[in-house]
Amino acid sequence: MTELIQRWQALPAHLLETPLPAIAITLLAFMLGTHVFRRLKQPSWCPPVLIASAIVAVILWGFDIDFAHYREGAAWLMLLLGPATVALGVPLFQQFHHIRALWRPVLLTLPPAAMLAATYAAGLAWALGASREVIASLAPKSVTAPIALGIIDQTGGSASVLMGGLLATGVVTTLAVSLFAPRLGVRDERVLGFVLGINGHAIGTVRAFEISPTAGAFASLGMGLTGIFTALFLPLAWALIAGQ
Repeated sequence: MTELIQRWQALPAHLLETPLPAIAITLLAFMLGTHVFRRLKQPSWCPPVLIASAIVAVILWGFDIDFAHYREGAAWLMLLLGPATVALGVPLFQQFHHIRALWRPVLLTLPPAAMLAATYAAGLAWALGASREVIASLAPKSVTAPIALGIIDQTGGSASVLMGGLLATGVVTTLAVSLFAPRLGVRDERVLGFVLGINGHAIGTVRAFEISPTAGAFASLGMGLTGIFTALFLPLAWALIAGQ
């Protein structure tokens, strides 16, 4: 380990100042996380992104890499989040005949579910004495990252806190659905997918696609509609509360 750190520090300064090291670390962590996930027989309680995040944290700590510098370099990968989210419209279109048959229940359940996801996070943070910045960062924790980042730009949240909240929310959502859905007798793939998409954003959607294409399509729908609804109501609600 010491030798690796010495080799890292011996790299040319101009190379370390480019986004290449951050991108390389991220891709390496993702590949390792995916490999470990498959070796563990794809457990629902430990998605690849959680394993990859832990690997990134260990690398940054072991090589004494400043997190701000890493985040700045890895920002180039953030540009891919938007196209990746839009690409979920393909399976959504393929399963549209299922979705069209349930448009009334979808429109009735999504607004209260999206509002609850935001208010209980903000309420718990407030009750525990969190600062305004932390509350603003946790409120959109059930929204996919590209939209959530746009929301905190308006509410004054922290991107670092938000990303941590997104990771925790996605992991807990997949775990909760895996544990409680069978015990509650919920086996409809459409319901499972919709719940995973509303509450677990991209991580939940990935889990839904592991269940079936139908579950994945409803998760994509839930994630997309939750993002749109939250992007409209949360900044407005925040402005009204902050103005009081």
